[in-house]
Amino acid sequence: MKIFEIHSKTALSKSRLAGLKYALNPYRGCAHGCGYCYAPSVLHVSSSDWGEWVGIKINLPNLLPKELREKERGTIGIGTVTDPYQPAEKDYKITRYSLEQILKADWPIVIQTKSDLVLRDLDLLRKFSRVEVIMTITTLNDAHRALLEANSPSIEKRLFSLKKLSSGGIPTCIFLGPAYPSISIGEIPRMVERFVETGAAELIVDRLNLKSGIQEKINFALRNNKDLQNLFERNSNAGYYTLLFKEIEKECKGKIKFTDSTRGKYEE
Repeated sequence: MKIFEIHSKTALSKSRLAGLKYALNPYRGCAHGCGYCYAPSVLHVSSSDWGEWVGIKINLPNLLPKELREKERGTIGIGTVTDPYQPAEKDYKITRYSLEQILKADWPIVIQTKSDLVLRDLDLLRKFSRVEVIMTITTLNDAHRALLEANSPSIEKRLFSLKKLSSGGIPTCIFLGPAYPSISIGEIPRMVERFVETGAAELIVDRLNLKSGIQEKINFALRNNKDLQNLFERNSNAGYYTLLFKEIEKECKGKIKFTDSTRGKYEE
């Protein structure tokens, strides 16, 4: 893993995501290196070595005070094209230092992560007047997770983190995105049950995006599991996801709010 420090010109950038006015990404690149990640195409960088390098935006916390004073107030999405709690955060604490600055200005934040390291900052998160943590969970099958998200925390750690955050008074949400094409209809009741047990208020779903060479990366990651590879190839289509999401929505009724990612989510 190549880790290097970089200086960013700005901390906050405009966000195109529904309900988010700004995006804040403490790192460039992501050590998780998930096989389905389309962030390289967003950042216009090569996907061939994605997950092998991380740029530390070392000056980000110092840029924030001025920008928070001068920009129009709005919701900040933390971790839109990187995981703000990837391994480098343990040492560099760019995310934590940034949270400290945002807290002083009391701007609303939405954090998206796959990491249980977010629990370290529970003390800060409790002080925000508006905060939400979105935990990405793509499958409950940790063996499948390990093939495409080998460098990310286990599913159980993510579920545990959600429980701790929810019980600590932090609003939480689960992002089932991309939902693995290996999820069967029969798995849905137990999957939704596990999600509800975390105390999360909402489940957002999204489908697999196969642009920018992602299919090739997935095939390589699954090369030693032909059955799973065949499932991904067969089910990575609109028909599968339409049926899957319809059944998930039915199971969620009366238990947890269901949102299809294409409908938008946040409102100012």
